[in-house]
Parts: sequence; structure tokens; C-alpha cells
Amino acid sequence: MTTALVTGFGFGFMVAAQVGPIWLLCLRSVLRGGIALGLAIGAGAALVDAGYALLGIAGVAALLTTWEALGTVVGILGVLVLVLLALRALRSALSRPTEQQTNRELTSPRAAFVVGLAATASNPLTILAWAAVFAAVSSATPDMGSLTPWTMLAGVGAGTFTWFALLSLAASVLGRFTDPRFHRGVDMAAAIGLLLFAAVLAWRVLAP
Repeated sequence: MTTALVTGFGFGFMVAAQVGPIWLLCLRSVLRGGIALGLAIGAGAALVDAGYALLGIAGVAALLTTWEALGTVVGILGVLVLVLLALRALRSALSRPTEQQTNRELTSPRAAFVVGLAATASNPLTILAWAAVFAAVSSATPDMGSLTPWTMLAGVGAGTFTWFALLSLAASVLGRFTDPRFHRGVDMAAAIGLLLFAAVLAWRVLAP
């Protein structure tokens, strides 16, 4: 059980550590609104990662592969979510400081948690990735007990949240030494990054 927990933790941590749309969203949110927003986004991301890993175990990945229309629809919705987040970041980057205070899109940990859920769930291809991970683990460990998959899922969630907690802490410390101009630069970089991730997701979903 301990091995399964550590393995799941490692997978969750390493996947979350890859620079992606949630990474950018967490960074700019902490710089704008404090560490609580980053922790809430991390909690949402951890919940979705664990849920997607569970769906991978349950065989939903095969359903997405077989029924391409389902994967396409979910993927398009994901692209729209990323574009919306990019536009919000762009608006913040182009706003004056007084407007940024009144138009901040994340004003509470609850709102940040919901955004973290939606943004992480915007990439259904994650299910395929987690399915591949668990298939590899299962083949390498054929005598897995009935509790092992659930222990690994707990590890995945814990690993994801730990990474975002560390990122939030680092961003919070950085925010003490930066000014609004730097924040606007981060917003612009996040907007561009989110649009690029949206374009990549759209290509993966719509490419023949």
C-alpha cells in the first residue's frame, strides 16, 4: 500500500509540475490575490487529476478512443474554457491598476476552486495519459490488490496538490518583491500561454 501511495504521489507531482495552463493560472492568481487562491486552484486540479485517473482505470479512455465524437465535443469545450481564461488574463494585463482592483476575476478561494476544476477538466486527453500510466503500473505489478488502485488515486491527488502548494508559496513570496508592472507582464505571458495551449488542444482534438 505504501508503494502504491508513493508511486501515485510521484506521478501526480510530476504531471502537475509540467508547465501548462493551470500552472500559469495559479501563478498569476497568487500574484494578484494571494496564496489562498493558489491553494484553492491546486485543490481543484488535484480533484480532477484523481478523477481523471479513476476514469482511466474504469476504461473511459477506451470509450473516448472508440467514440470519437464524445472526445471531440469535450475537447472543444476545453478549448473554449482556455480561451476564456486567456481573454480574462489579457484584459487584466491591459487594464489600469484601479481597473484591475475592481475587475479581478477571482475574488475568493471558492471561485478559484471552481476555476481550477473547470480549467483542469478542460483537457479530456488527460484521461488517456492516466490510463496509460495505470496500464503500465498494472502490467509491471500483476499482483495488485483491490486497495492498490484507490491508494494510488489518493497519492495522485496528494502529489498534484503538493506541487501547487509549493508553486503558490513561491509565487506568494515573489509577489512581495514585485510591482503592478510585473504583474501585468505575468498576465500578458499567461494570456499568450493559455492561447497557445488552447491552440494545441484544438489541433489534437480536430486534426484528422
